[in-house]
Amino acid sequence: MVTNVTNFSRSGLYDWMAQRVSAVILAAYTLFLLGYLFFSSDLTYGEWHGLFSSTGMRIFSLLALVALSVHAWVGMWTISTDYLTPMALGKLATVVRFLFQAACGIAMFAFFVWGVQILWGI
Repeated sequence: MVTNVTNFSRSGLYDWMAQRVSAVILAAYTLFLLGYLFFSSDLTYGEWHGLFSSTGMRIFSLLALVALSVHAWVGMWTISTDYLTPMALGKLATVVRFLFQAACGIAMFAFFVWGVQILWGI
């Protein structure tokens, strides 16, 4: 049996669960931000800064950032293994899939680090 080393948890069930849990976290974060925007009249920079300066919001935002990274990785892995196949690309499929996954992984890591710098730099 061949083991694919680029999937998130080596199990389709765990990847499915990770993507669903991360989607719930992202939905909760989005709904919170939309509710905050909706119920805050005349939102100023000071109020916005105060919201994101609180430890609770920083932790919630960090959780959302981790959830976004997990969600994106599982989705990218699923798409790349479904569509970048030898049937579609021939003998170069493995190389193309690896390069695609490596580029996506590097981009996701860079965006994650950038997000942490923005979040904790307030």
